[in-house]
Amino acid sequence: MSLTCEASDLLVFSHLRWNFVFQRPQHLMSRFATFRRVYFIEEPIFHSADEAELELHQSKEGVTVVVPHLPEKIGAKDHDLVLQKLLDNLMNEEMIEDYAAWYYTPMALNFSRHLSPSVTIYDCMDELSKFHGAPRELLDREQELLTKADLVFTGGYSLYEAKKDRHEHVHPFPSGIDIHHFNTARGNKNDPEDQKHIPHPRMGFIGVIDERMDIDLVRQTAELRPDWNFIMIGPVVKIDPESLPKLPNIYYLGKKDYADLPKYMAGWDCALMPFARNEATRFISPTKTPEYLAAGCPVVSTPIRDVVEPYGNRKLVAIGETAQEFVAHIEEALDRNKYDADWLDVVDEFLKDITWDETWKKMAHLETHHTRLKAMLPGLKNADSMNINFLRGM
Repeated sequence: MSLTCEASDLLVFSHLRWNFVFQRPQHLMSRFATFRRVYFIEEPIFHSADEAELELHQSKEGVTVVVPHLPEKIGAKDHDLVLQKLLDNLMNEEMIEDYAAWYYTPMALNFSRHLSPSVTIYDCMDELSKFHGAPRELLDREQELLTKADLVFTGGYSLYEAKKDRHEHVHPFPSGIDIHHFNTARGNKNDPEDQKHIPHPRMGFIGVIDERMDIDLVRQTAELRPDWNFIMIGPVVKIDPESLPKLPNIYYLGKKDYADLPKYMAGWDCALMPFARNEATRFISPTKTPEYLAAGCPVVSTPIRDVVEPYGNRKLVAIGETAQEFVAHIEEALDRNKYDADWLDVVDEFLKDITWDETWKKMAHLETHHTRLKAMLPGLKNADSMNINFLRGM
């Protein structure tokens, strides 16, 4: 399949910063950047200077990261007008004429709805309206984006079920995996400096520590087994760090580079996903699930829907709700050889079909297909099934 035949530029509007945590947007856009210009437009940063400006820098993956800097004195009602002018300047200075628009945040429509992309894609990786501090108008902007979009991708099957009746072309793309990267954890004996002093058995978590984590579950599990050690890796955001349990067997190691994550996982005896059961986790499809498995780690998770199916129902991940259940599942994992060949064979067979490479190729194919449809049928918006099936046969 050729992906370069329509190598237009790609404008990506994101609520996440490129250098925050390496996850879905970074995996996908790094691959798109191998054959097209990708502009990753972040939310603004406010400063004390008088002028608004765009900061552009090239990531090591080849993505152009665009960071708007706005004066603090600008009133809230003028933010979007200034952002629109900055965006227009970017288009002119970079000579962006043939382009697609890819949205992670519907709020970006406030300054980009005037654009005329060849195709518009909404990659809905989370139900952002359920997150703490979500803008009141987010649901209105999402409905507008669903009206404008040619394609809608979802970050999991729960989100797919929630969106499938709101658009004609919704496609589920759960979290993928960079298998080679995380396979390097298997058998790696080189413990990172800040982890090597922590005694075994070790239980680990990697990810953003926010309102989606069940803090009480972590605390209770650690209290039940003071002889076990719990390693928490990732930035703490949107919650008070003082609210986190402070126990002698819980270690907060902070944010780590994506390149180093397998080194930490290699030294764990079990990986944990202690997600809370709340509105913010109702539709999540944790990227860490396949990453832990590719690293060879047994995994214990709370019953998040997109973890229960497919991972829990296939016995790839143990599911527990209480601290007592977490302890029981961890004990089972510790009793089993971490690198049990039969279990790893089942894991590897499942993971081979959900790589980021495969996910990206399928998304790129859909983008190319819809771009061609719109070119062949001027004025086409959300092409109906009859037109799509007719053109597929041409």
